[in-house]
Amino acid sequence: MAALTLDHVTKRFQDGTDEIVAVDDVSIEVADGEFLVLVGPSGCGKSTTLRMIAGLETTTEGSIFLDDEPIAHRPPQRRDVAMVFQSYALYPHMTVRENMAFGLEESTSMPDDRIRETVEETAQMLDISELLDRKPGELSGGQQQRVALGRAIVRDPQAFLMDEPLSNLDAKLRSEMRTELQRLQHDLDVTTIYVTHDQTEAMTMGDRIAILDGGRLQQVATPLECYHQPANLFVAGFIGEPSMNVFDVTYDPADGKLVGDTIEYPLSQSVRDDIGDRTDLVLGVRPEDVRIVGGREDRLDSNPAHEFDVTVDVVEPMGDQNTVYVTLGHHSFAAVIPGLQSITEGVTETVHLPESAIHLFDARTGEAIHNRSLEAVDEDVNRSTETETETETETETD
Repeated sequence: MAALTLDHVTKRFQDGTDEIVAVDDVSIEVADGEFLVLVGPSGCGKSTTLRMIAGLETTTEGSIFLDDEPIAHRPPQRRDVAMVFQSYALYPHMTVRENMAFGLEESTSMPDDRIRETVEETAQMLDISELLDRKPGELSGGQQQRVALGRAIVRDPQAFLMDEPLSNLDAKLRSEMRTELQRLQHDLDVTTIYVTHDQTEAMTMGDRIAILDGGRLQQVATPLECYHQPANLFVAGFIGEPSMNVFDVTYDPADGKLVGDTIEYPLSQSVRDDIGDRTDLVLGVRPEDVRIVGGREDRLDSNPAHEFDVTVDVVEPMGDQNTVYVTLGHHSFAAVIPGLQSITEGVTETVHLPESAIHLFDARTGEAIHNRSLEAVDEDVNRSTETETETETETETD
């Protein structure tokens, strides 16, 4: 296995007289055996980055290293990486066995009996032994995906590259295959870079996630760090469903308040210290951190100035939780509350935005200047769990 490094990698395409920068000065270090997920919106450069690692695209600038060996000048077949494509790219006229063996037959001097043994061992690992003599057209999408994985595994590469391999599967199978891929990667302990636009895949699968936008790297961190401590406003809005609620505000250092069109929010001294001399800010709070008080004592801090009267517009029940969309003045935002907490559309409720859960961003640059601490997250989760238990007890009593 091997560590993989991208050192100031840039890719430019020429479109007539125009130059398009698909990947802009990206540097990432992937540790040996790490599962890194590249995530971002369509057109952000994630697949182009993966293809440069594989050798399917040339780099315009920068270097790529596999265990400190530069590989950007090598042809794809000499990079010792294996790629799994979104389309699976199986040969329709070959059986599963032939598809899995093809790469070994073409690129190695491995004897036929050893190739056969390797294919059968891998098929057994993937639970597709009974499919070895079938052709791709006779297989389901999930089975074809396993065959594509098997074709990569038999090569025993130093790194796996996966370009949205689950996007063609239905939701249930996609969920099952996420778990299967994680198990396989853990068992094989192979350095893996996985490309997706699906933030659920990114958050649940990656040891770390690298978030791209417009070809630029926005943040590389663990899923929890990206969620609770986003580097900028883009990351805060991209990671999380529903997205983080944001309010355009101005900071008034004279009285230590954030002031917006529909909100006045006083700050403690520790948060003011993070702001410094900035005045134009964006206040952010995750939907699950918005508490609909409803007269109950479930506040995460005791400041009544952090409570606001809102109108409930829409309630989306999900069973375990409800997503509630509310309006404060002319500003709409979301709250995620326990599924057993009853909320009625059209009524006025009081919401609490705890200071321990807020994020602040520079309105001009989007840079995060204050995030909640992960220690505070643990405290809030414990408090929220106690509140949910009380809610369930009250509902059962009623």
